[in-house]
Amino acid sequence: MDPINTTDTPENKLHFLDYWRIIRMRKALILTVFFLVVITTTLFTKFYLQPQYASMVCIEVNRSKSSVSLTGGAMGMAYDPYWIQTEFRKIESRSIMEPVITNLEYTINGRTVVGLNKVFAIQNGEEGWDTETTYLYLSRFVKVQPARNTSLIEIWVRNTDRVLAARIANAIADSYKESRIAEWKEEHAPGLKKLQEDLSAQTQQINKDERALAKMRVDMGISEIQDNPFVSTTLETETIRSLSLSRANVKREYTEDVASLNGLGKMTREQLRTGFSAAYRRQTDPVLSTLSSEWTEAEQKLTAIAQTAGEKNPEYITAKALRDKTQQLLDAKIDGTIAGLQQNVNNEKAQLEEYDKQIDAATKARNEKLVKTQEYPIAQHQLESDRRLRDDLKFRVQTMKAEYDQPLQSIVIVRDPATPSAINQPVSPKVTLNIALGVIVGLIIGIGLAFFIEYLDTSVKTIDDVERALQAPVLGVIPQHVGNLLELGADTPHAEAYRVLRTQVLFSRKDDRLKTISVLSGGAGEGKSTTLFNLATIFAQSGDRVLVIDSDLRRPSIHKLMHVDNNDGLTTVLLKQKPLEQVIQHTKLPTLDFIPSGKLPSSSMGILSSPQMKELIQDVKRRYDFVFFDSPPLLGVSDASILASEMDMVLQVIQYRRYPQPMTIRAKQTILKVGGNLIGIVLNNINVSQDQNYYYYSGYYEYATGKDNTVVKLSEAAPKVEIKQKY
Repeated sequence: MDPINTTDTPENKLHFLDYWRIIRMRKALILTVFFLVVITTTLFTKFYLQPQYASMVCIEVNRSKSSVSLTGGAMGMAYDPYWIQTEFRKIESRSIMEPVITNLEYTINGRTVVGLNKVFAIQNGEEGWDTETTYLYLSRFVKVQPARNTSLIEIWVRNTDRVLAARIANAIADSYKESRIAEWKEEHAPGLKKLQEDLSAQTQQINKDERALAKMRVDMGISEIQDNPFVSTTLETETIRSLSLSRANVKREYTEDVASLNGLGKMTREQLRTGFSAAYRRQTDPVLSTLSSEWTEAEQKLTAIAQTAGEKNPEYITAKALRDKTQQLLDAKIDGTIAGLQQNVNNEKAQLEEYDKQIDAATKARNEKLVKTQEYPIAQHQLESDRRLRDDLKFRVQTMKAEYDQPLQSIVIVRDPATPSAINQPVSPKVTLNIALGVIVGLIIGIGLAFFIEYLDTSVKTIDDVERALQAPVLGVIPQHVGNLLELGADTPHAEAYRVLRTQVLFSRKDDRLKTISVLSGGAGEGKSTTLFNLATIFAQSGDRVLVIDSDLRRPSIHKLMHVDNNDGLTTVLLKQKPLEQVIQHTKLPTLDFIPSGKLPSSSMGILSSPQMKELIQDVKRRYDFVFFDSPPLLGVSDASILASEMDMVLQVIQYRRYPQPMTIRAKQTILKVGGNLIGIVLNNINVSQDQNYYYYSGYYEYATGKDNTVVKLSEAAPKVEIKQKY
């Protein structure tokens, strides 16, 4: 029989029913957390939080509109995205709050109290607070925020007394306004004084500069009309500009002629005759063009005659003489043109040298004159700068003095003062909202905690988990507290679960020659040996001749179920110390035989993979209808993998909620990798009474008929047998 067609990567998609199953299984936890959160929220809101009333003052805050600055010029009103946020922090700062804390008067309990230190202390049933404690307490109940879609600022204050909340809000607005005005005056007073001092010093400096400039004009002989000495240098500058322009024209012609001369010098005589006009950069001489054309025609004509007549032909001789004469004239004209071009280059070079001398002389004369008079324009420019600075200082002093003398009420304007009756209902606590949030948060925390615990629990929980993760069918579901069916008999209610498993195994058996069966598990303590022995008992009770071989050579346990010794057994046969017939032990069930594991020498740990083991398997298959082989866990012990590769059919036992799914997947992959024929999965140790997922698999035989034909509950009908786990 071919092994089950599986894939190594299981599908991890979850259905809505999987989530509902988790909620249903963890409903006690969810409800407990839900009620704890809701009750805590309700009690805290009702009995701990005091009613708070809110009062709001709306103010308009403008930036300082001073028209001058210390650095000069009009003061710009550039956009600052952080300015309004800065004002929020200023309003909440200690410098604004402390005057309110110190100076606010309020009547409480029939007497007038000065300072919030005492007011808050009386509200909280204490003697008195210091300023730091009062500030920290007040800052908790003050909120500054912008009015929606406006540039206004709202100052909200909460307190158990609505009148006190309004008084505090208005006091904070007044304190902030006074602080802004005082800050402006403190900031600009030193600047005004400094501007006045600078204006006086600048006026004295201008008088000094005027006297020095008048003396310089006399010493240099500069008239009132020729106030700017740079005018006298205009002629020299124009001369230099004219000479530079002329030199540039000569330089351009010189560059072109040199380039033409170099290009013609690299050409052969034949190239000169045909391409002189193209290589010559100046305007071509008409005579030269005519001679070039005539020579080209004579050459072409001579070539054409030479193709039909010989050199002694009169026509050829005439054409050759014409060609030679034209060529002589053309060569003479070319040589003359090149000689003229060379002469032009020499003349242009001499002109450039002469222009350089003239420009140097004019530049030298201009520089000498500039050096002589350079002090006067510098002094004149300095005087003009000082006059402009004096005028600017005078304007700023006059403007700032006018602003400083009048109150700047527009810096902070109270648009909507706080009133005690603005809000009659307390703003906190909001009982309905808090309880609604408690309900929502309680459900979220409860469900989240349930899913988190379920997430941490990666063990097998349902048949769907097994079939989804392992891609293998579940053949049987074994309930808890299953005992030894050989001792309990065939009528015990738990036997029905193994009869269902036997039926599924037989249906999965496609060939009658498949007789050897092994029940494997990934880890220790999953009920592998008990499942194998009880399944073998059910096969034997159905009339099949069954042999159980305890091939768990590490920690054998089936001999304890049979109440026999373990001196002779499988290892005795494999080591050929005794024949098979002498180690087979018969049970009280005629169709069920048993072979213990026997004692295993430490030098024979690989005996299960020996040829003797293979011969033994073939021998017992001939003698019995079914042979069951017990084995150690798959993971960590190689014997189980060897047995899986030799068995005709393999069942994998998975204990309910014991080991994580990756471990069971690894065990299944191990079986397939060694070539084992995995026919299905057995879920063991199911708590049927608590997990409703298995009601339809085991609820039908939850009640069974007793020996006196009375209906008894499964847990009462089946006596509990304590079986110590091997691993």
